[in-house]
Amino acid sequence: MSSAARDRVAILYDPALVQELGQRMVRLFSQHLAQIEAGEGPVLNWRDPLENIAAARKTLLTPATNERLAERFEEMIQLALTRGHNLHHPRYIGHQVPAPVPIAGLFDALVSCTNQVLAIYEMGPWATAVERALIELWGEQIGLVPGTFAGLVTHGGSLANLTALLTARNAVCPQSWSRGLQVETRRMVMLVQGDVHYSIARSAGILGLGTEQVIRVPLDERRRMDAAALRNLVDEHRAAGEHVLAVVACACATPVGAFDPLDEIADVCEELGVWLHVDAAHGGAVAFSEKYRHLIRGLERADSFICDAHKTLFVPALCAFVFYRDKRHRFTAFQQEAPYLFDPSAPGMAEYDGGMLTVECTKRAAAYGLWGLTALCGKELFGDLIDLTFDLAAWLYEALREAPDFVPLYEPMCNIVVFRHVPEFMAERSAEQIGEFNRRIRRCLIESGEFYIVQTNCDGTGAIRVCVMNPLTQEEHVLQLLEAIRRVGRELHAAD
Repeated sequence: MSSAARDRVAILYDPALVQELGQRMVRLFSQHLAQIEAGEGPVLNWRDPLENIAAARKTLLTPATNERLAERFEEMIQLALTRGHNLHHPRYIGHQVPAPVPIAGLFDALVSCTNQVLAIYEMGPWATAVERALIELWGEQIGLVPGTFAGLVTHGGSLANLTALLTARNAVCPQSWSRGLQVETRRMVMLVQGDVHYSIARSAGILGLGTEQVIRVPLDERRRMDAAALRNLVDEHRAAGEHVLAVVACACATPVGAFDPLDEIADVCEELGVWLHVDAAHGGAVAFSEKYRHLIRGLERADSFICDAHKTLFVPALCAFVFYRDKRHRFTAFQQEAPYLFDPSAPGMAEYDGGMLTVECTKRAAAYGLWGLTALCGKELFGDLIDLTFDLAAWLYEALREAPDFVPLYEPMCNIVVFRHVPEFMAERSAEQIGEFNRRIRRCLIESGEFYIVQTNCDGTGAIRVCVMNPLTQEEHVLQLLEAIRRVGRELHAAD
């Protein structure tokens, strides 16, 4: 290797350069955060995708000289901030992706800078310890019995659901890992909440069950799983000679934030001997709130469930937890040999080797942000975050009820509110026309950068859906949202 090449590499590892760039980044981000949290500037920096791709491509063609590394770094940070999505803006009221507590991001950055990974304990000893401690804390907070349960951390709710349902498949059909599902001669089905996340159907396809074997259980008037209907479906499928692999309930389902009656569902599953899995990606964090923890009563009775810290515990993505009520299931999902990883001279260490539990082998230490916040502030912080965001959603619902030109579609159980704007000039239009009208309003608002909200389908037609995922959002901001919706609606009507 030439000396010039060595010099180019060496400077990038120079602690002095890292210090200078780090200071510049923190300064720029803190300035940006102050402006955004004050409500200045757009929520979403909307540009056409091709324009952004061209700009990103251009950056790849203009590397800096060693003398301009710091200046170039600052330019790149500014570009990313001015082209990105500003989740810390109080008018961000959109997807189930939070404005994370910034301090958590600093701990998360430490993971990236030091490349802490988990496959075997010796590669990530502190990361492993952090994950285990947090699994114990959260599981006990939910109501699992200390010493009897197990868990793991993985990258996102979809992967968490897949891992838990793979465990269910292997527990119910022990030979399926090695011999495939052909060993089970009966048709197998999964009975799921009617509004269950699409990752469940994906899991069914990946597991070899097939998406057509995902049977949706009817919902009640609040879009919760009907436990009586579940019992009937289990009986019907068994009477037809079919095998029920698992029941999948939600806490909460994403469309309107409905929490299923988990105690009633657990009664059915225990009586009939069916594996119960709960997707509590969004709602599992209510365990930390005295006011809202009743929403997950019965979660501790599920055979498996998932909870996302990168949703309602307000840490950076991705940080998802899988829990097993019976710790004997912790090694059920995977059966593999990797002698270069798993050391036969220390067989007891397998208990702490993350590669035995997860889809990932090299797995990023995803829980540092959550560990940092908990250790700094205590678990009570998470109850505060839940209460602030859920309470504001309830306040918005009441404001919608009082407004003659808005129709809330469901009383919210959490921080998700779904509604339609129906001004007088739209009152005689069809449901489809009203739904499309609301979709157009939403599109105008997000492209303007004034607000970020999302859309959904209710009863087959469009609706506006907001999710309070920024604890700095207040009543004044949601009232401004309603006025902005009215204004855009009038403009669209005039243009038509």
